[in-house]
Amino acid sequence: MVEAVLIDLFSLPANLQNNIQGLLHSTLEAIEKCSSIHAPFVYVMCCQRQGSEKKGEQESLLPALRGFQSLKRRLEVVCAQNTAAALYTVKQRLDEKDLSIIKVILPTLRKDLMKVYINHLFTAVYQFEFEDLQAVSNSESLQIPEHQHEGQTLPSQDVALIQNEIQTYLESLPSLKGELTILRSSLIPDDIFLHGFTTRTGGISYIPTLSSCNLFSSSKRRDPQVVVKENLRRLANTAGFNPEAFHRVKVDHANAVCIMGKTEPDNYDGIVTNQTGVTLAAPGADCIPVLFADPVRRACGAAHSGWKGTLLGVSMATVNAMVSEYGCNLKDILVVLGPSVGPCCYKLPHESAKEFHRIDPKCVRLFDSASPYIDIRRATRILLERGGILPENIQDDSITDQDQNITFCTSCHPDKFYSHFRDGTNFGTQIGFISIKD
Repeated sequence: MVEAVLIDLFSLPANLQNNIQGLLHSTLEAIEKCSSIHAPFVYVMCCQRQGSEKKGEQESLLPALRGFQSLKRRLEVVCAQNTAAALYTVKQRLDEKDLSIIKVILPTLRKDLMKVYINHLFTAVYQFEFEDLQAVSNSESLQIPEHQHEGQTLPSQDVALIQNEIQTYLESLPSLKGELTILRSSLIPDDIFLHGFTTRTGGISYIPTLSSCNLFSSSKRRDPQVVVKENLRRLANTAGFNPEAFHRVKVDHANAVCIMGKTEPDNYDGIVTNQTGVTLAAPGADCIPVLFADPVRRACGAAHSGWKGTLLGVSMATVNAMVSEYGCNLKDILVVLGPSVGPCCYKLPHESAKEFHRIDPKCVRLFDSASPYIDIRRATRILLERGGILPENIQDDSITDQDQNITFCTSCHPDKFYSHFRDGTNFGTQIGFISIKD
């Protein structure tokens, strides 16, 4: 069942402009007739001409909106100077109400154009269907314009213009939840490496569980790639790295490691380099973003270590890649564990907990329960130390100086961090990042 209807009145053909109120009235009438049981939310998207006031634009449509009692509380006019701004505003309204099935009613000539906007501003969470504005309004006095061939794609230059319009609009949006904040470790020398762990402030993501500096997009979440890209651009500007030379691990919850400059695996949870100016990153939303730095051989790495990756030894696999590829010495490698879910909150089924108990009984609390508490950080430290990393070269939540602590529990700090464990499936993602300075 359609949950929302979007009526697009942008760039109407000349023969429709002269009767915009009649066209809108007929369209709303058709929607009302077809929605006698459950009225959908209706958004009318129109162009705000430069120099005009938004309120004035909306008032010009009021005569067409009167009389639709069933739609009255579910009807909103969205005026903006371009399609990107209007459609993004509509998306915010849809997300506020958790709506995802949308019918778009628009002039046929706008259909392919609108699909490009939708492909950039929405994810696979949403379902769209399209109908011709004149067909829905059933107004026989209007002439139907020439149709584009169904499935015709826009010229690449038109797509580029749309992408630029979207990017420009997103760049103009204010940061949410305060300034962008980066946590840094005193263990990693800042004269050689640029590094940090992000928090959830300073981006433009507005959905509560994603707000505001979400740095990962997927088909299962409502944050589109363009929003994540804008968040990354703001992070790069603040941190001082090039977002075009940014490489994030391709999470597989395993222990494969990518060597920059060699053939890239399909999936990997660790990545290493000795190239300057290349930023490596590992995500975390309970899983541990782990950073590695060797100031002697000037090499670095990043790893994503969830409970599966921890058991599979992804951190030592990353260390071993630095040793074999760049001649690093184990005693020179520094390792920092970023914000992640702590043993105060994280539980696993008893069978999985047994594996951590074998590493060290102290990694498990309430071992005899059905879902014991797990300390994946302690397990990571133990495996690193057993692999030859010096204890003093590992920074985690075991340090006593809390002013130096950056390994916070993500689940316990909703104001600072995202947490899959706490927030459910539509969770945001922070990252740990590192690069070698020129």
